[in-house]
Amino acid sequence: MAASTAAGATLALPEVAAANVVRRDRPALPSGIMSGDVSSNSAVVWSRTDRKARMVVDLTSHGRFDRAVRLCGPITGPDADYTAQVPLRGLRPGQRYDYRIAFEDAYGRCGESLEGSFSTPGRNRGLSFVWTGDTAGQGYGINPDFGGMIAYKAMHETRPDFFLHSGDNIYADGPIAASVQIPDGTVWKNVVTEEVSKVAETLAEYRGRYKYNLLDHNVRDLYADVPIVSQWDDHETVNNWYPGEILEDARYTERRVDVLAARARQAFLEYLPMVHTAGRNRIYRKVSYGPLLDVFCLDMRTYRGANPTPATAGPVAMLGTEQAEWLVREVAKSKATWKVIASDMPLGLLVPDGPLIEAVANGVGGAPGGREHEIAWVLSQFKKRKVRNTVWLTADVHYCAAHHYDPSRAAFTDFDPFWELVAGPVNAGTFGPNTLDPTFGPKAEFVKAADFPNQPPSGGNQFFGHVEIDPRTGVFTASLRDLFGKVLWSKDINPAHH
Repeated sequence: MAASTAAGATLALPEVAAANVVRRDRPALPSGIMSGDVSSNSAVVWSRTDRKARMVVDLTSHGRFDRAVRLCGPITGPDADYTAQVPLRGLRPGQRYDYRIAFEDAYGRCGESLEGSFSTPGRNRGLSFVWTGDTAGQGYGINPDFGGMIAYKAMHETRPDFFLHSGDNIYADGPIAASVQIPDGTVWKNVVTEEVSKVAETLAEYRGRYKYNLLDHNVRDLYADVPIVSQWDDHETVNNWYPGEILEDARYTERRVDVLAARARQAFLEYLPMVHTAGRNRIYRKVSYGPLLDVFCLDMRTYRGANPTPATAGPVAMLGTEQAEWLVREVAKSKATWKVIASDMPLGLLVPDGPLIEAVANGVGGAPGGREHEIAWVLSQFKKRKVRNTVWLTADVHYCAAHHYDPSRAAFTDFDPFWELVAGPVNAGTFGPNTLDPTFGPKAEFVKAADFPNQPPSGGNQFFGHVEIDPRTGVFTASLRDLFGKVLWSKDINPAHH
């Protein structure tokens, strides 16, 4: 290209490289970009580079980056695995924002840049979101022949306001091999990296699991356009873990779960954009989505007691006292029409850990026992405080289901009826169905499970949930969908008014 000087002579200028072209002498963006925990006036944006550099964010609500505000983020290096996050505050409700992320090197030169977007919730605006869990489990990773993790593409195509990942963002305890032999005679092929070839024990190996998932173009495309609300469950660390556990798994050199969980937690907080509550790296939190919705993200890992036997009658922690009291207090205070309890494990499904109990339900029926005590207290407090319009959303069990809980069917009756909706897996082996425990009176209104245990994603039984809330009527329309986005079940839930 050329530009004219005032004297009329022509000055040759170099061609300008496209914004997303990687120059090897400048910082690159090998893992894409993300936003997360978007509320009416705040958000967090994330990226990762390949060398020591400063994160730079251009933010605009005009759709034009020539009118953007430039925000200088932190300098990142190997201590954070070259990840960085910038909190955005003072945003306007009901506004679409576009952002562009790059990293500056020591000479102030920006490298590769990528653009993303998110919308803040506002009054008189409907909203929609998707949820699922269980990514890259059972050795089913990124299969290029299958188009990669295509359920992420199906979620993206619904154009949701946000994506709730209900846990098992990674499978740190599940090595990914180049191919998996399927019982039906087919072969599942994987992209592989060194870091996913064994169980994760070191911090580098936990980080490598997140980097692996971000190699998938479906995942990166969704995250650039759709904010994430992240939870964790067991596989971010190791299967069915609880604090203080000592592993008996011969694959592990480090068998102290508390050591593994600390490394896993660091990687989780580095690789997912989150609001760090009150200066603490606390994973349970509320994400407010305007007048229609508050999302209460639980952490059913960090504070639990040891996995009990089914016959354990006394209380066993699942949320822990502080988190259970926080949940009741914050849900009761909420002015939002709907209160979604984002639970990383289901309430009524029996999830065994060998001879022990991994989730809430103990499979015994009758009065609450073990972890059911804590949930019984939460449900009774919701009733006592006249909380209305709660829906519990979960994943974990690798199939989809819709459960309605009613005290008229229950052994424990001091609660109001509610729905629990189960989705997942999004890219993992499919199982199920699990047994429903009658203590809280659940009834399965819909179930879609595997055709055979550990069915691969290519079998079509991968699931996500979708919710749309009407701003005029407040109707909460929930659906369960397959990996192509086909609606399998749908329900309009009308809001109750005080």
